[in-house]
Amino acid sequence: MKKFNFILTALIVFSTSGLFSQTATVILHVPDAKTVISKNIYGHFAEHLGHCIYDGLYIGDSSQIIPNTDGVRNDIIAALKKLKVPVIRWPGGCFADTYHWKDGVGPKKERPTMINKWWGGVTEDNSFGTHDFLNMCERIGADPYLAGNVGSGTVQELSQWVQYVNGEGVSPMSSWRKVNGRDKPWHVKYFGVGNEAWGCGGNMSAEYYSNLYRQYATFMADWNNSDRIFRVASGANADDYHWTEVMMRDVPKGLLEGVSLHYYSVIDWNAKGPGAEFSRQQYFATMRQALRMEELVTKHEAIMDKYDPQKKLALVVDEWGGWYEVEPGTNPSFLYQQNTMRDAMLAGVTLNIFNNHCDRVRMANLAQLVNVLQSVILTNKQKIILTPTYHVMEMFNVHQDALMIPVSLTNLYYTESKDSLPAISVSASKDKRGIIHISLVNIDPGKTNLVRIQIQGGPLKLGDNRILQSARIQDHNSFDEPEKILPQTFNGATINNNELNISMPPASVVVLTLI
Repeated sequence: MKKFNFILTALIVFSTSGLFSQTATVILHVPDAKTVISKNIYGHFAEHLGHCIYDGLYIGDSSQIIPNTDGVRNDIIAALKKLKVPVIRWPGGCFADTYHWKDGVGPKKERPTMINKWWGGVTEDNSFGTHDFLNMCERIGADPYLAGNVGSGTVQELSQWVQYVNGEGVSPMSSWRKVNGRDKPWHVKYFGVGNEAWGCGGNMSAEYYSNLYRQYATFMADWNNSDRIFRVASGANADDYHWTEVMMRDVPKGLLEGVSLHYYSVIDWNAKGPGAEFSRQQYFATMRQALRMEELVTKHEAIMDKYDPQKKLALVVDEWGGWYEVEPGTNPSFLYQQNTMRDAMLAGVTLNIFNNHCDRVRMANLAQLVNVLQSVILTNKQKIILTPTYHVMEMFNVHQDALMIPVSLTNLYYTESKDSLPAISVSASKDKRGIIHISLVNIDPGKTNLVRIQIQGGPLKLGDNRILQSARIQDHNSFDEPEKILPQTFNGATINNNELNISMPPASVVVLTLI
């Protein structure tokens, strides 16, 4: 009997470590696909930080070297259109709670300057303001998400911003907008009521902010019957579940549409590690932090379910991504970091988590759009490069507004120094044409993993399949090799009736199409 127990224990250990069990198994519950994956899960964030706006998105309308429309780079607009960017958050971030929107409208030569106290103490000339941002969003086809100033602003200031961008007819703000060159309102739907009120937005307690939020939200009236604004409360920092509890408990539901959550996959805030030449141990630690998003979303969701069982309110993860040390020789306050295959892994597993929780997560905003943190685009004068994160988000955009297919997963494990993480991440959806897409990530950088997928409701046949991979997890696109990492055709999947078998190379992202 003792010998049998030893053998059973050994089998469990080997199976858990991935040494015995060589195949992850997935079941797609296709008949249960009922919840829409909001396209806004694939949103972005652009802050007045470093070279995200200036010398990134915006080069000024006097540039004769780089093709632009009203100062915004045409090549970036084209790349963001291809990405199908659904929503962009602006102007911050911490910057939002020092930003006074009236300084950024009217003739550019007459706009006052300010000091960007949060990000390097540089002079902000306000040349990129409300009109510039909202017109850019129109060209991209993205909804704007305006982050209002609660930390140093006033209720009147935010209320007037809503009226300025949405007001019809005769009113002081809509008339001023027309004087400044825009006749029709933009009909902005999404507004953040402050940013990180627990920190750079005012170092408030949850109880104090909830009362302040109620005041601001009350005066953010709908200025047109066709507009129904979506107000997002400044939410929790990572695992501050008390903050979410207070927002849900103390704010009347008629004043609230969404609660935010901020979380960055950081190894150690005091030793974040390099963006490019990191070790296997640092990679493992980053993946551990990235996979923690599952726990955070689940626990915040449970609190929201207690007060909102019908799931009318959204969890808005409007800041997420990897955060490392800046690239050597760059301004530490500008948060410019390289984007590698590690970031592709991070993006893939995070988006899969959001897809699988789409009944509550209905917006997310990657930090940030250009040249800051986990950017999808990096610029250097006339040149731009599309990062591995860009390519993952472009591959995954097939899930936008499709029905989420619930999945059951029996996983394999990626082991480093006797510690283990789930190796395979998966989500799936069915679009309006009935086409099924499955997104898979193998975070193990040293092992090909096999995945078997059983499809309820088959049989189907394979369509066009794609993979993102590279020889090293440290690999990245550069201005010398801008296409080192690109999505390629994937031939590692076979299908027989309603069962798929996939061979996933090390550190790879795969998107399968079933028709």
